[in-house]
Amino acid sequence: MSRICQITGKRAMVGNNVSHANNKTKRRFEINLLEKTFYLPEQERSVTLRVSAHGLRVINKIGIEEAIERATRNGFLK
Repeated sequence: MSRICQITGKRAMVGNNVSHANNKTKRRFEINLLEKTFYLPEQERSVTLRVSAHGLRVINKIGIEEAIERATRNGFLK
């Protein structure tokens, strides 16, 4: 399973490690993914999602139902 947030679509970025001698080697900046279970009161069931820390803030702001609807509309969640 790939490390992609199911709410925001965030994924790892690529950059460089830069040493003191200014040598550059490739590295990945991984996202802060969490596996969380959310309860949907309208459907009376629970849903487990892999969300980033930013995705949790989005869910807290707009609500789980609206966040799932937007993620499905944008293709992040199937």
